[in-house]
Amino acid sequence: MAWTLILAGLCEVVYAGLLKQTQGFTQPLPTALFLVAVVSSFVLLALAAREIPIGTAYAVWSAIGIAGAATVGIVLYHEPATALRLSFLVTPIGSIIGLKLATPT
Repeated sequence: MAWTLILAGLCEVVYAGLLKQTQGFTQPLPTALFLVAVVSSFVLLALAAREIPIGTAYAVWSAIGIAGAATVGIVLYHEPATALRLSFLVTPIGSIIGLKLATPT
């Protein structure tokens, strides 16, 4: 189920990246792609949550989305990539590791 969760996170990155392109949902193609990505992301998250504890699944899904959306913003939309911003992007990784270590097997 890990691959499903990773795919769900990547779909989240896609819809976050497309949000700006929809221009307030006035552009049909980006809006349609956004909707497909949103639905796909949540369906895949729900499938992953069947086998992975929801707290862990949601944390991983969110972390992929956070890091991915920030990367899309930096690469495609020329948002600042300061050392402080980049350092805060790694904090969700520590949280995920902590959740995994705290989850009984």
